[in-house]
Amino acid sequence: MQIEAVPPRRHLPPPLKLVLELGPLVIFFLGNAYAERFGVSADQKLFVATGVFIAATVVALAIHFALVRRLPIMPLVSGVVVVVFGGLTLALQDKTFIMMKPTIVNTLFGLVLLGGLAFGKSLLSVVLDSMFALTDEGWRKLTFRWGLFFLVLAAINEVVWRTQTEDFWVSFKVFGIMPLTILFALAQTPLLLRHERKDPGAA
Repeated sequence: MQIEAVPPRRHLPPPLKLVLELGPLVIFFLGNAYAERFGVSADQKLFVATGVFIAATVVALAIHFALVRRLPIMPLVSGVVVVVFGGLTLALQDKTFIMMKPTIVNTLFGLVLLGGLAFGKSLLSVVLDSMFALTDEGWRKLTFRWGLFFLVLAAINEVVWRTQTEDFWVSFKVFGIMPLTILFALAQTPLLLRHERKDPGAA
């Protein structure tokens, strides 16, 4: 009996993946920044931005699925939390829910990664849909670092939304959290190179 080869998993090109993951966040920022120009009162603009954020998130996930026929764990979980907590924000007219969304998502990922390590599992490649090939030691170190980083992001979000204005918090989500995440990811390059799994079949 002939066994059919399993087709390789398809991945989005990095620029398109970045657009789909950051696009809803940028739209959220723009919705909050320009809502007043369309007659929305200052105390209601975050609700309008939240509604647009939910719609943009669902569209981005749909496009991602249509292109590769699957959804990576991290955008999927984040999207579900956006829809649930954004929906609660709109239904109850309580901005606390959408402001706590980054805290919940980052805490969840941090605890999952560190909890997996406690049981001997490096779950980072699953959570981040990683295409890296690392040694077991490399995955453990990288998973530990990202687990701590997610918890730090959760703590930062709690401090910012509880002590600053709504507009500052929205801006910080785009121009604070994302640059911090990118810088942290780039800072892991030496570890990735040091623990890269070598292909024994390579010439």
